[in-house]
Amino acid sequence: MRYLTAGESHGPQLTAIIEGLPAQLPLTAEMINKELKRRQGGHGRGRRMQIEKDTVEIVSGVRHGKTLGSPVALVVKNDDWKHWTNIMGIEPIEDTDEVKRQLSRPRPGHADLNGGMKYGHRDLRNVLERSSARETTVRVAVGAVAKQLLSQLGVEIVAHVTEIGGIKVNPESYLGKSAAEIREIVENDAVYCADPSVTKQMTDLIDETKKNGDSIGGTVEVIVEGMPAGIGSYVHYDRKLDAKIAAAVMSINAFKGVEFGLGFEMARKPGSEVHDEIQWAEGAGYTRKTNNLGGFEGGMTTGMPIIVRGVMKPIPTLYKPLQSVDIESKEPFQASIERSDSCAVPAASIVAEHVVAWEVANALLEQFDADQMPRLKENLQNYLNYTKEF
Repeated sequence: MRYLTAGESHGPQLTAIIEGLPAQLPLTAEMINKELKRRQGGHGRGRRMQIEKDTVEIVSGVRHGKTLGSPVALVVKNDDWKHWTNIMGIEPIEDTDEVKRQLSRPRPGHADLNGGMKYGHRDLRNVLERSSARETTVRVAVGAVAKQLLSQLGVEIVAHVTEIGGIKVNPESYLGKSAAEIREIVENDAVYCADPSVTKQMTDLIDETKKNGDSIGGTVEVIVEGMPAGIGSYVHYDRKLDAKIAAAVMSINAFKGVEFGLGFEMARKPGSEVHDEIQWAEGAGYTRKTNNLGGFEGGMTTGMPIIVRGVMKPIPTLYKPLQSVDIESKEPFQASIERSDSCAVPAASIVAEHVVAWEVANALLEQFDADQMPRLKENLQNYLNYTKEF
């Protein structure tokens, strides 16, 4: 599978085209809208979420609730577009007030200055409109399609927040719970946390940070259950599935680090406390006594749950702006303020869930004959039987 997205933050719409989906996959707009709503939630979101009520329109590739095997096109309209038609219009404009409103003050931590240099834009709005996290809306929509495919194959995925501003969850609080059980907790939590005992501390910190005109980051974790062993490959660097997942997580706006399983903690442990011992049982096949490696060895799945975490830096758009330099006058200024959130870590967990879902679904389609769903299911089941008896 592959997909492209298009659209600007304050443009008329966001668009995605997905190519390579199997035919006969059940798919409706409601399945996608449920996930888009989750992305807009979470304590700490700004006013934009009150303006935009994201819903998707499927405009090709689906007939009577099932995919056709042809490209699927998704559209999410921007409700706020009516207020930006002059600023973001397609047609050329003369030397008007709209031209005079161009942005020349890059914000530290954003793509503004570097993007302006790369593409030669003197109006930095040309950069920030596409580099905005608004684009993740349509990536969640694409991931929701991938999640629908995974659900048909018995693969469950869930994301949750593990840290905000230094306040961490206790992993023991959800240890042993299934992805479905964690999802039930997370979907009823203000910050999408699987350990409700720290939720109030997190929300209080977000409120205090917002009051101070600042922002905070955190860490999210994605769990994937039901993946068979041997998905991905060790034969070349660009076929390693954990590498593809890591790249996908790092592609999310403001993410600055990724780890699997014990992650960076492995640097502080001997090998005897890191590697997952192998066991075998009739009917169950091969399993591991632990899952310290997060479901991967040699770029391939082990059959254990995939555990991947990503760290999100604080949002760089602050209401007490940092110093910058005007690219026209070269004079120091306080960086311009755009509407923003004080903490988007809960929303980012939803984005992480969906970009991981895409990579996992794509890996399964690469492994098995996937022109149509019935054949894909049959091939996967045959492979699961094979690995149990290997």
